[in-house]
Amino acid sequence: MTESWKTRLHASIPWGSSTNSKASRLLPEEPEVIVRGDGCRVWDDKGREFIDYKVALGPVTLGHRFGAVDDAIRRQLEDGISFGEPHPLEAEVAELFCSLVPGAEQARFLKTGGEANAAAIRLARAFTGRDHVVQIGYNGWLNSLALGAMTRPGHRADHPSGVPLALAELHHQLPWNDLDALEEVFGAYPGQIAAIVVAADYAGMADGATFYPALRQLADREGALLIYDEIVTGFRIAIGGVSEYFGVVPDLAVFAKGLANGMPLSVYTGRKDVLDLIDRGEVVVTSTLAGDALSLAAAKATMTTYRERGVTDHMWRTSTTLWDGVAQLFREFDVPLTVQGFAPCPAIVPHPDSPGAFDDFVRAGYRNGVAIGGIPYVTFSHGDADIAETLDRLRTACEQLQD
Repeated sequence: MTESWKTRLHASIPWGSSTNSKASRLLPEEPEVIVRGDGCRVWDDKGREFIDYKVALGPVTLGHRFGAVDDAIRRQLEDGISFGEPHPLEAEVAELFCSLVPGAEQARFLKTGGEANAAAIRLARAFTGRDHVVQIGYNGWLNSLALGAMTRPGHRADHPSGVPLALAELHHQLPWNDLDALEEVFGAYPGQIAAIVVAADYAGMADGATFYPALRQLADREGALLIYDEIVTGFRIAIGGVSEYFGVVPDLAVFAKGLANGMPLSVYTGRKDVLDLIDRGEVVVTSTLAGDALSLAAAKATMTTYRERGVTDHMWRTSTTLWDGVAQLFREFDVPLTVQGFAPCPAIVPHPDSPGAFDDFVRAGYRNGVAIGGIPYVTFSHGDADIAETLDRLRTACEQLQD
């Protein structure tokens, strides 16, 4: 008998994948590995086809093997990948990015959203001369320093795994849309908080209409920087993310998943007077492969497609049709799940008394050729026929949940 991919992955890789959320856990319905993608579909090693709403956890915004992006990568590959000086694409992509994103006076590249968030936090500490950071939402593993440590004044939990407590105590993890908690932390550490780093809550994103203006006002009042984690929201709910959608501009922002259709690239961006700390050598953030030409070529083609072809409008329209339809299926078949948040990046939330309902639904989706992750995403390659087919398949899945 051939050894399974799951066995091989776990034998050689801790957790079974280099990305925690990609490790298969709902076998046998979930694929052990994916070997190919095209448009809005993927195939596993057994030849099973799935309409894909995981899209590599979000970064494949245009679709797999999107022609304009793949062609740009091929052309650049003929000239080389990385060099000892900047490639012209580094300037071209930074200029294009800054022309599309509100408040982006300058931009600089890294590879992942987590390290870009770490860069923004370092800049905020240097600019303000303060040490404490408030974090709202998940900002990548590099920045998960408050998990298991102090979140509210006077409350201290166990030592966080692998993070010195002295460092963890400088980070304060607070819930989305809780101004009282923010006021409490700012009151406990007057003049000591360098930044508020906020990633929008998927289920409650509509609250941003009042929460973001309140954050801007609080940061200005207290002399802290406001940092947006736009890793998911950027180029999805609007090209310029929540800053464009809600009309509230941060001091710094981080973009990643929407940039390059699956190629590894992130951006930290914002006020020039803050980013000047790097120009003057007062803050060091540097990475050998930050500006590799293949990722930059992909980013230029991706952002040009967004600008010229109405990608976000397409994603809003098709995802609204899909998730309104799924919500109707949940009601029709009495599935204990609800669809919450904005359609381009919704949250599927189980009823309080049915914590396993989401996993059951995902398994049923896989059985019927639909791949759905924790936050499911529609891409530019999902057409109306794909959405209709998905709803037909998920109707069957919901029927099976009644058996």
